[in-house]
Amino acid sequence: MTHTARRIGRTLALVLPVVLVLSGTLAVTSVPWAGQAGESQMLTASSENVSVRATSRAPQDVLRDRLLTELQEKSPSAALTHLQREVEARPSLAQHCMSIARALGRAAVDRLGPTRAQAHSKPVCDTSFATGVAQQTQSS
Repeated sequence: MTHTARRIGRTLALVLPVVLVLSGTLAVTSVPWAGQAGESQMLTASSENVSVRATSRAPQDVLRDRLLTELQEKSPSAALTHLQREVEARPSLAQHCMSIARALGRAAVDRLGPTRAQAHSKPVCDTSFATGVAQQTQSS
């Protein structure tokens, strides 16, 4: 008898706090916090006004955006020169060099037209800039 009573007591000691916490949590979430009688509001963990943490961007994406801005503000030649310098300074960007140069070529066609864009071609990342110019010219 004593052993059974202890076992029941231990079980209640473990289960009862869990049940009380869960029931209290559920009760709090269904309280109408705004005080409007007709509507049932639920407490949510998120809000529209919560600031969102900025996602970190990959270095090649940051470089591509910076060079595209430079291409618009200065010239495709300046952007290609800076691309070459960045790849030399950070060799980890070399695998992205061709895609960045193609993006610069497409942007140069949009800004200057195919003939003037091709005049800015440099041997940066093989012929990727020229490839971007050609692709954009064909799709236009």
